[in-house]
Amino acid sequence: MPVPPAPADEEIYQIPAAYRKMENTHILFWLVKDISWCMIWKTLGLLMVGPTLGIAIVIAWRTRAYKSELAHNLAIVFWITANSYWMASEFFHFDAVVVAPGVTGKHLALVPFLIGLGILLYYYLVQKPRETRETQVATL
Repeated sequence: MPVPPAPADEEIYQIPAAYRKMENTHILFWLVKDISWCMIWKTLGLLMVGPTLGIAIVIAWRTRAYKSELAHNLAIVFWITANSYWMASEFFHFDAVVVAPGVTGKHLALVPFLIGLGILLYYYLVQKPRETRETQVATL
């Protein structure tokens, strides 16, 4: 099915086919990791952390020239990190271990989740408004 053309004033963002294939493979690994977690297939789930996280890091690195893409891809890196830690905490039964008052092993996954959220908040509250102002000034 052909893709409709973008409006003339809209910037076009293209992804090389090799990058798209890598992203699609990344999704496959991520799904296998999460299905393994759901089915309690410890070995497969833990083996999928490496390629899932590794590809996410490569994607973030390759998109570093685009601040929006970098922010979102870094958030994904931290999401996968948090998700993988949470999975491991359940597999190895330290998810319910109290590490501080009101904090269990599973709650430590909040650290990378919050780092990813912080990156996105910074992008949307600081970086994107700055880019919008610069674009508006450049077009005046």
